[in-house]
Amino acid sequence: MLAREFMQQLESGIVPKVVLLCPGKAAFNKEPFEPLLAERAIDLVVSKFVDPSLSDLVHTVFYADETAPGTVACESQTMPFLADRRVVIVRRAEKYMGMASGTKSPLNPLLEYLKSPSESTVLVLVSSQVDQRKVFFKACKESGLLVECPQLTDRELTQWVATEIATLGKRLVRGASEELLRRAGGQLSDVNNAVTLVASYVGDATTVTEEDVIAACADVAEETVWALTDAIAASDTPKAVATLHRLIALGKSPDEIIGIIHWLLETAYRVAPQSRLAVKSQFVADKVKPLVQRLGFEKIKTACILCTDTQFMMRCTGVDRTMAIELLVIKLAYRPRGRSAA
Repeated sequence: MLAREFMQQLESGIVPKVVLLCPGKAAFNKEPFEPLLAERAIDLVVSKFVDPSLSDLVHTVFYADETAPGTVACESQTMPFLADRRVVIVRRAEKYMGMASGTKSPLNPLLEYLKSPSESTVLVLVSSQVDQRKVFFKACKESGLLVECPQLTDRELTQWVATEIATLGKRLVRGASEELLRRAGGQLSDVNNAVTLVASYVGDATTVTEEDVIAACADVAEETVWALTDAIAASDTPKAVATLHRLIALGKSPDEIIGIIHWLLETAYRVAPQSRLAVKSQFVADKVKPLVQRLGFEKIKTACILCTDTQFMMRCTGVDRTMAIELLVIKLAYRPRGRSAA
């Protein structure tokens, strides 16, 4: 069952005893697990079955990497106080997924509980990874409900944005939704942040335009980073160095800047057709394409090595860090006269 189907089921009043929120089959270029979908499902479970005034009595949250399985089983068996149901949430349940089974396994109390879960408890386990061969996964599947939370498709993301912006009393005009997703990428947390920024930016206005999205989702330092990328791609060394100094003036440290440059180069490597790797954000892919076209695949690999060497020099020697990163930018942007781009 997909997360959206599970949430519809909850709205209809169907009460599960055990739920495993886990990865699922994702569309091309999407991740198998979307954390925000799992969080929305948890929020709905809590809102349906937990009276806020009794939260401390009937709502418990555990982290599997900090909590023994027996503790979860004991809490789940405890009758709710002054309420019909107890809700137990277990995050990072992939920790239990990796536990071995056996007569002395610490997992046994929870496995026993899963064989006959309490009628008065809703146990929700959240696991960003699953192994269908493991006894814990099989136990959850046999006694509970598997709820898959893959990243949304592009079409679903568009609908998600429309719904979220509508709840804020706004409407996106044509082109605005596409621009928002192009900038935010496919991760729901980033998309929701972008929606919040745009809604705050337009204030009392009820419509959101493409220009609003561009203005609201533009960070000065971020735009300067892209200006640096554009200058390097255009082999405009003076502009690249001037943009680098502007980033430093905005408070970016040399360590942070070189980390950004390294990320840009790695992203360019992914965008290159030869790598056949995925880039989550089309906006990012479009921004680094000129870099790919100028440097070429082999030179991108060399540039990554140069960046790594510069990072090592900055950390392990007494070199002036600003000067080191200036030299790196000059080397990346430099193109001898009379020679065409790679």
